[in-house]
Amino acid sequence: MGVRDSLWVVVAVSWLCLQAQVLHSQEDLVCNSSDSKALLDLMSNFESPINGWGLNASANCCDWPGVVCKSSSSLSLSDRPSSSGRVVELVLASKKLAGNLSDSLDKLDQLRFLNLSHNFLKSTLPESLLHLPNLQVLDLSNNKFSGLVPKGANLPSLRVLDISDNSFSGYLPVRICVNSTRIQVLNLAVNHFYDVIPPGFGNCSSLQNLSLATNSLTGGINEDIFTLGRLVHLNLQENLFSGPLGHRIGNLTKLVRLDISTNGFSGSIPDVFQKMKKLQYFIAHFNRFTGPIPSSLSNLPSLRVLNLRNNSLTRIGLNCSPLSSLGTVDLGSNNFRGPFPEDLPNCRQLQNVNLAQNKFTTPISQSFKNFSSLVYLSISNSNLSNLSSALGILQHCNNLTFLVLTRNYLDEELPGDASLTFPKLKVLIIASGRLKGSMPQWVRGCTRLHLLDLSWNNLGGMIPPWIGDFQSLFYLDLSNNSFVGEIPKDITRLHGLIRRNMSTPESLPDFPLFMKRNVSQRGLQYNQVSSLPPTVDLGSNFLSGSIWPEFGNLKNVHILDLSHNFLSGSIPDSLSEMISLESLDLSYNNLSGSIPSSLVRLTFLSKFSVAYNNLFGPIPSGGQFLTFPNSSFVGTKLCVDHAPPCLGSQSHPGTADHSQNHFGSADHAMSDRNLGMTIGLAFGMVIGITLGTTRTGDSCLRMIMRFCNCVKMF
Repeated sequence: MGVRDSLWVVVAVSWLCLQAQVLHSQEDLVCNSSDSKALLDLMSNFESPINGWGLNASANCCDWPGVVCKSSSSLSLSDRPSSSGRVVELVLASKKLAGNLSDSLDKLDQLRFLNLSHNFLKSTLPESLLHLPNLQVLDLSNNKFSGLVPKGANLPSLRVLDISDNSFSGYLPVRICVNSTRIQVLNLAVNHFYDVIPPGFGNCSSLQNLSLATNSLTGGINEDIFTLGRLVHLNLQENLFSGPLGHRIGNLTKLVRLDISTNGFSGSIPDVFQKMKKLQYFIAHFNRFTGPIPSSLSNLPSLRVLNLRNNSLTRIGLNCSPLSSLGTVDLGSNNFRGPFPEDLPNCRQLQNVNLAQNKFTTPISQSFKNFSSLVYLSISNSNLSNLSSALGILQHCNNLTFLVLTRNYLDEELPGDASLTFPKLKVLIIASGRLKGSMPQWVRGCTRLHLLDLSWNNLGGMIPPWIGDFQSLFYLDLSNNSFVGEIPKDITRLHGLIRRNMSTPESLPDFPLFMKRNVSQRGLQYNQVSSLPPTVDLGSNFLSGSIWPEFGNLKNVHILDLSHNFLSGSIPDSLSEMISLESLDLSYNNLSGSIPSSLVRLTFLSKFSVAYNNLFGPIPSGGQFLTFPNSSFVGTKLCVDHAPPCLGSQSHPGTADHSQNHFGSADHAMSDRNLGMTIGLAFGMVIGITLGTTRTGDSCLRMIMRFCNCVKMF
């Protein structure tokens, strides 16, 4: 989310300053009795005690974990005995604390640093907590606090306030700025604050970091914020802001990071960035900006990251000569039309480029042969043609690691030229292009591949055995093609699926990696390679033969999809050794025999289907099999083992009527399926003979074979 950038730099500096004051030995300090009682009252409101606290621990609370004391003689209350230690720091972050906060915290009147973040504390904040005169750092982030923030806050020494990742609601607590004018960091992100930004932030004249991200704020940016001349980071993303951004944003001349993404800002982006000479990050994706990228932004020397994805911008116009620091450009999903941008290779530091979902009228420029800094390139769904030329150009990008060309080059031939070389490529996605041909030989030379996705094309022939040579490949998707023959046994020796290679590809910028089709209406978006589940997806091809017992070696696979093929034989008992398996789809094949009872040992299995196969016998009754729906077994002769007699003709409970009414009897359904496939194959052969070896004939045969799969449903 980016809201914590440099937040903890300030926190750390504050903490170190505090530590410098308390470095003297605490051996002679005895906890002040008032502080000791306040800490015990605090713990009494928690659902479980704190390890090392309480009556069974040291009688001196200055020795308790997370507690730092300082001699009273050096504090403001100088009339205390010199041997009495006052609590100045309380750090109980990530202690799994649950319960409420006690009003007794106001007794800790010398407290400077309070960190209760990453716990399970709930209910409302006690107002007494916001009246500690010496408190400098208050971190309550990542808890379950709710309700309104008390209005009467009086924290005159406060430098850092972080109450993010809770469930606070109501209006923004801008009154905190009335009596806490020294605040430098204010993080109110990820709560339920709503309505417009009220006036009042202008009183926080020392503010350097302000985050209001991920709330339900509306309207525009309040004029008060434009007066915060010391502001370095401003995070307003994921709200409901609307209207123009406004020219006064240029008054924030010390801004380093401006994030206004995922809002409803509209109109043109104001041309005021010449004043913002320190701006490094401008993140404004998912808004409604129109027109060109303003000249002052496209010529800003300090700019390192420019993210304008998902807007309605019409002209790129980046000037790479002054953009000497630019490392990431995300201009995907806009209305850019015209020639493919030629000047980008002149941005000498530029590594990451996303130009997906635009409408370019020319192929990738020859200038990209000189794009030596390029690491990540996505130009998916951008109306591109001439794949052979594109690959010939991009192979000269010596540092290219991620290449995403999905939904381009429709109906072209996937080049098989073995001379193409991509020695550093780790991610290759050329999906949904209806590409023709076979598995290209040059892919074999991409020895560092972690992810290979050639799905939703018209690729045919056999899957080559060298697919098992990739030592780091953990995501393989060849689904929805026309591959034939047996599954190569070599897939079962993919090292990255046997034991996950820990050197996963480096993190990407905030780019959508790709959209996985057929998951939901919107698809499933993966932004990071490391977040992908280890996968083997060979579904919807024309693969035959059996399922190799050696699949059991793939102990790291989370998703295995072999559905909609012509696989036969039994389900190997060894699949129970795929201990990480979460999804197993073997539906729409010709598998026979029974389901191995050992599969109940797959404790992570949440999705399972063997529908429409020649399976019979009992359905395993233990483990995750108790949770699978009837649809997982429809179109088979399977039955439950505790409903005697378990005959081959019996169906899964709850499916008998459904099968009878919509599919006929199991035998009849199987007969119809075989008849349908026979007719389809014969018809396909006739058309194949008629059309010869043309690609049109292949497409027709593919369509018929798909029809055969559909016949299995009737």
